[in-house]
Amino acid sequence: MQELSSLNNLFKQYAKGILEKRDFEGLIFKIILKNSRYFYLFEGDEEETIDYLCWLYPRLSAAVTNYRETGASFSAYISALVRCSVREYLSRQTAHHITEYAAWTAQAADMEVHESEPEYPEKRPKPKVILNPRQVLILLLKSYYFVSDDFLDRIAPSIGVEKEKLKKMIDDLRDQRTQREEEIRILKERIHCQFYRCIAFEKRLNAVTPGSIYYEKMKGRLERGRLRLAAMRKRLAGMRLDATNKQIAEVLGISKGTVASGLFALRTRLKINEGAAAANAAQTAAELN
Repeated sequence: MQELSSLNNLFKQYAKGILEKRDFEGLIFKIILKNSRYFYLFEGDEEETIDYLCWLYPRLSAAVTNYRETGASFSAYISALVRCSVREYLSRQTAHHITEYAAWTAQAADMEVHESEPEYPEKRPKPKVILNPRQVLILLLKSYYFVSDDFLDRIAPSIGVEKEKLKKMIDDLRDQRTQREEEIRILKERIHCQFYRCIAFEKRLNAVTPGSIYYEKMKGRLERGRLRLAAMRKRLAGMRLDATNKQIAEVLGISKGTVASGLFALRTRLKINEGAAAANAAQTAAELN
């Protein structure tokens, strides 16, 4: 083509010093842009073509510097450079789109958060429950994350434990919670990365010929990736932030069974008292009627 053939004349002017390198590169860009159909450069999409040329600039600048007249003309040299770089650019764009799609898909679950409206229970007469100090202490440690210093001032004398000792127990449980929060954060990041890998493997699997060696290799990587993702999700589901009976037992220096039996006794007594309160309310309503 006439415009491409003119690249040889332009190079001769550049080699003689008539054209500055910057001006020479600008003219090359104009010729490539004008002959975009010849190079199959995103036909009908001028914006994409310009993006490609911006990406091409460092390679083109280096090619102009490294070109030597050793047989092939400068126009043929530039044509080969553009055609090869187009394939590389498209390959990079495809990988970028896969990565972007996978990253957004991995975060979609966290972005779609819907909080349900709070439910306000009907007013009921509060049952009177008399608890022993150890049960109260266990219940307090079970709810350690929501305990304030002011509440400790009021509750410590009732259960016969010094406030400083009680505060130390709660601080120990909070330190353990901080460690678990960090472990959960790291595990969630690993799950997002693994989820992205699985999506990327699946996209690449769909892009290759079924039955080929690369297809079978990618299929195996996808299966192993999904198994690993399922294992990490199962591990995350089992991680808790609230204090376990074992942790409370270690803080109090008692057995895990003692903590479990104390909490069971509390639940049983509270259910009994709630049932008695409901019966009393029903009886009162019947008498009023």
